[in-house]
Amino acid sequence: MRRFVARPLHVALVLAAAAAGAQEPTKLAPVEVVETYENAIGLWDAASQGAVTREGIERRPLERPAEVLEAIPGMAVTQHSGDGKANQYFLRGYNLDHGTDFATWVAGMPVNMPTHAHGQGYMDLNFMIPELVSRILYSKGPYFAENGDFASVGTARIEYAYALPATVATVTAGSFGYLRGLATGAPEVGPGRLVYGLEYVQGNGPWEHPNKLSKLNGVARFAVGTPANGLDVTAMAYEGDWNATDQIPRRAVKDGALGRFGAVDTSDGGKASRYSLSAQWRQSGESLSGAASLYVVRSKLSLWSNFTYFLDDEVNGDQFEQAEKRTFGGGEVAGTWAGLVAGRRVSNTLGLQFRGDRLSPVGLYGTVTRERTSTTREDRVTVSNVSPYFSNTVEWTGWFRTILGVRGDFYRFDVQSSLPENSGKVSDSLVSPKASAIFGPWAQTELFLNWGRGFHSNDARGTTTTIDPKTGDPVERVSALVPTTGYEAGVRTQYFPGFSGSVALWTLKQDSELLFVGDAGTTEPSRASKRTGVELLAQYSPVRWLFLDLSAAWTRARFTDDDPAGPYIPGAPDKIAGAGVAVDNLAGWFGALRWRYFGPRPLTEDGSVQSYSTSLFNARVGYAFTPKVRLWLDAFNLFNAKASDIDYFYVSRLPGEPAGGIADVHFHPVEPQQFRLTLSLAL
Repeated sequence: MRRFVARPLHVALVLAAAAAGAQEPTKLAPVEVVETYENAIGLWDAASQGAVTREGIERRPLERPAEVLEAIPGMAVTQHSGDGKANQYFLRGYNLDHGTDFATWVAGMPVNMPTHAHGQGYMDLNFMIPELVSRILYSKGPYFAENGDFASVGTARIEYAYALPATVATVTAGSFGYLRGLATGAPEVGPGRLVYGLEYVQGNGPWEHPNKLSKLNGVARFAVGTPANGLDVTAMAYEGDWNATDQIPRRAVKDGALGRFGAVDTSDGGKASRYSLSAQWRQSGESLSGAASLYVVRSKLSLWSNFTYFLDDEVNGDQFEQAEKRTFGGGEVAGTWAGLVAGRRVSNTLGLQFRGDRLSPVGLYGTVTRERTSTTREDRVTVSNVSPYFSNTVEWTGWFRTILGVRGDFYRFDVQSSLPENSGKVSDSLVSPKASAIFGPWAQTELFLNWGRGFHSNDARGTTTTIDPKTGDPVERVSALVPTTGYEAGVRTQYFPGFSGSVALWTLKQDSELLFVGDAGTTEPSRASKRTGVELLAQYSPVRWLFLDLSAAWTRARFTDDDPAGPYIPGAPDKIAGAGVAVDNLAGWFGALRWRYFGPRPLTEDGSVQSYSTSLFNARVGYAFTPKVRLWLDAFNLFNAKASDIDYFYVSRLPGEPAGGIADVHFHPVEPQQFRLTLSLAL
């Protein structure tokens, strides 16, 4: 007989309660624990949900912080610029750009930024310290009532630790001037613990024009109790400064005008900062659970880019600056109550999320070597939203349960533009129903059916814009909220000891829309689309010190209208795969070998131009001299593959080329083989 579990705020609280012993997931028989993913039967509501454990994160050599998200099956994380800029993300046949349809939280705070200077939903994880991450909870699809803006394709909730086993000092030195120092600890202070981390990173990369990356991160968290029944207050501070080598035209490399690691505009780069204060409270019980959170964040960004070189200005070049100063705050409160209704176990969750962003200002400027020469547009913007949600879980039998949910999102945009014609106020709302059915378990196997509607918000400036800020031509305003509809069927099993696996078949439809383009300060048309795919995850631990995992995703992404331009969605990958083998504590030795495959993508709507695929291997080998002293070597791009991190196809102009420019593939190469040696001392 299945033991009923009260469903609290979201899966994060379910798992936290289970870990603390306040609640236990359904157990039919003892199953050998597999430490890379938490994949327990009876715990999840979709085959594509899951959690990456702390151990699973530690076994992954990370070239950049955001690569922790590559532990999510089917996700690829790349870069097209300097390492201080937010990464590019790919999942379920989407080029998510810097985060438009993938929602992320760190320590309870949302990371995605609406109405951003560079891109809607901009998701910069450079402030994250991977050693403080206790777990990553992930989901895919718009099936869950607690997930709203930017969550149509997926979500990641990156949790920070409540406690650490020791105070640790870590020093890393590596190729291309890489240097990292890190100190972490969690001493007892009064009734709780002070969890802290202090990180400094510098590096030049392989670029002919050095990155000169300089990054400083600090985290201080005071935590009382446990993640399931406790309170934490967290302060974070981040400062970053870097030069950038953006994508370069393939033709310039072929004719020898540029090297693979060269730059056209050597003054590109950026500066970023982020300061935050947040608090989370959780209380979990058998029949009643509750949670509340509050946060306030202050961030700044100045980003200098030049993607077309001399297409618009043959003398000074096309560099522009995207800059913003932002303060945002918000929170969430939710409660779950559970009991018996007509002899059936029932759980209800009611929650409210709220957020407000104030940008003063957000702007797009023409620049030459980072000096402003003109203002394309400059706006003061307020974005506010309130989002109630409700979900109901009924366990009809010991092998069948349903989840019905509904979410309301109410948005208000206020834009005060340097161009009065582009000022205005807009309100919009959307109701998103959700439904899931879960069958089983039988023989440690469950079946899932999921359906839901979701959305992403558009840039507030696009909802009020009436004229192109460069040409003065009339333009069409964008929709404030863009709906999506998703379907999924899946299976999860732990039938064999030491093994767990899942398979999901899914479809995601997105309405026709207009997009606001931060690089141009105006709008461009988009088209209705449909993506269908299959994903699988398998992991196996035959003995206590050996861990194997494999993930693969295949996607068919197409526009659904009859536009003669063609049906292909530029930048949409059809295959992403990853696999790894890890050894942990084998007579003091530990290590890992990981492979990531990023499939070819159409770069034009007619499919006539395709990118190449990218296949990379990273490795680690290390030894624990004592429980307190460890040394390891990470190797990135182990076989020195000469491939692209990302490819685009568009028109640009180099000096001496025709005034109309040349359409070409522009690529950002993967970094060559490099090594990093790390010494870790537990004090």
